Amino acid sequence: MKTSLLLAAALATVSASAASAGTIVFTGNTSGGPLWNRPVQGNPPTPPASTVGTAVNYRFHQFAVDANGAYSFQTTATGGWDNYTFLYANAFNPLTPFANIIVGNDDNPFIGVSGFTTNLTAGTTYFLVVTGFDNGNAGAYSAEIRGPGNIAAVPEPESWALMIAGFAAAGGALRIRRSRIAYA
Repeated sequence: MKTSLLLAAALATVSASAASAGTIVFTGNTSGGPLWNRPVQGNPPTPPASTVGTAVNYRFHQFAVDANGAYSFQTTATGGWDNYTFLYANAFNPLTPFANIIVGNDDNPFIGVSGFTTNLTAGTTYFLVVTGFDNGNAGAYSAEIRGPGNIAAVPEPESWALMIAGFAAAGGALRIRRSRIAYA
């Protein structure tokens, strides 16, 4: 029973991170992030990979939608760096940058803003990848997704482990507190 309560609490936490009205905003910073040889824009992008973005920093965000339809993506770089945005379905592996790729965009409509509109399917896990144009481009960003359904961030497995460990620690603290009260 305690396990089911912990799982219910974890799911409620994840559900609370979902944005209502079909909008979610991710923020982050690619500076100091892992490196990859990014693709070039396209719908979908096709090989070869970039010759100027061969070791460029990136960050990604996992999310899912609960309704099929067209969703718009707009990523804005903070501080004047030249950003790039890519979307992957089901999995993202920087070592195989063309596997599962859906779309990528550089300037929309100008340097520092990238985005696109594409159809998404309910129940699929998507990966929004924010990166730079060339190896020197990195910095803070804001990425907004809008569409017909609710959009929910999907925690990485490490986040689930931390949440479950936190709930277990809280449960242990309650157990210790109850035993002290009973004997006091």
